[in-house]
Amino acid sequence: MNQSNKAGVLSGYRVLDCSIAMAGPFAAQRLGDLGADVVKVEPVTGEWQRHVSAGGAQGNAINVSFLSLNRNKRSLAVDLKSPEGKAILLQLVKDADVFLQNYRPGVAKRLGVDYETLSAINPRLIYVSMSGYGEDGPYVNRPGQDLILQGMSGAMRSAGRESEPPMAAGQYLVDAVAAYNAFEGALAALLHRERTGEGQLVQVNMLDAIATIQMQELSVFTVAGKPQQRSAEPHAHVYIRAPYGAFETSDGHIIVAFPPLKAFGEIIGEPSFLTMDDETDSWSQRDHIFARTRERLKTRSSAEWLELLRAADIWCGPVYGYAELLDDPQIRHNGTFVEYDHPTEGRVKVPGFPIRFSKTPSRVDLPTPLVGQHTREVLSEAGFAPERVDELLDAGVLRETRI
Repeated sequence: MNQSNKAGVLSGYRVLDCSIAMAGPFAAQRLGDLGADVVKVEPVTGEWQRHVSAGGAQGNAINVSFLSLNRNKRSLAVDLKSPEGKAILLQLVKDADVFLQNYRPGVAKRLGVDYETLSAINPRLIYVSMSGYGEDGPYVNRPGQDLILQGMSGAMRSAGRESEPPMAAGQYLVDAVAAYNAFEGALAALLHRERTGEGQLVQVNMLDAIATIQMQELSVFTVAGKPQQRSAEPHAHVYIRAPYGAFETSDGHIIVAFPPLKAFGEIIGEPSFLTMDDETDSWSQRDHIFARTRERLKTRSSAEWLELLRAADIWCGPVYGYAELLDDPQIRHNGTFVEYDHPTEGRVKVPGFPIRFSKTPSRVDLPTPLVGQHTREVLSEAGFAPERVDELLDAGVLRETRI
């Protein structure tokens, strides 16, 4: 946890986070990590992700999925479908800097919280709208789910064997990339506003996010006309020469990334590599190179191979599980993971914010909130009298959780 008294780079900015699931909340959490006051506006029943766990990790009062995406936020639990609830949100918009939502296209308009409506109330507002495929078009009503978008992206055919099914990433890749696009878009729009005073609409969609992150791969296809030709062996990327992938050793696996074939062949004792050309044979004989590398590397331990290969400046590295990752000396040196105490979940250890600022450090000083934990606090700041808040709580328009 950051103990610095320095204000974050976004200190003084107010973000209204009306998003659900992963991409939107992850983007808003990034803004909160940099010091923004993020108010998570969620239904009185709690945001959807509170009720859907990843890996069955339920937690005590908050499941781990939600916990990981909603630190540095305050929770306002309000029924936006009620006139009173909508009026509360519109009141908060007057003093907000960023409004972030990932409703299905058309929902914001029906709720009366679309860009046109909110920008009329606050012309300086940065309105970030996230969607699966875009705000309109033939796929506008399709579900924007991570694996579906991975499948559409083409990326799943850029690795693995030709005889095997397409390979999915081992993380929610599309959600994460879209979250970073939204985060960057919000920052760029805030910079524009600082220069001009103008707010604006920022639109991010998952399909474009996962397509554009493949700028090298897609350019190889569109400009050079090279097809995604998978090979018989599990090569790690169709557009990178062999050997390239994870290889079994006598006690685990290591990564080897396109070494000079002659030098590599000398180290591993593979004579067929010694006369090969890196730029021609490494493509035409991918399967042979992969298979011989696989057989040779089984003869020694991971540590032995890494020592030999690193001494020759050959790109290589270990294959970690999460336990090894957390124990890695560089990870510990970097302070990649942060720890904080949560009122219901106890001591929490999670990945922190990856960018370092010398004068405006990131923070982790607000644990993931319970549903409506800050309802009264947020509305008091917005000028609502305590008696009025009590009335709205009694009517079910609001929800409050006290700790």
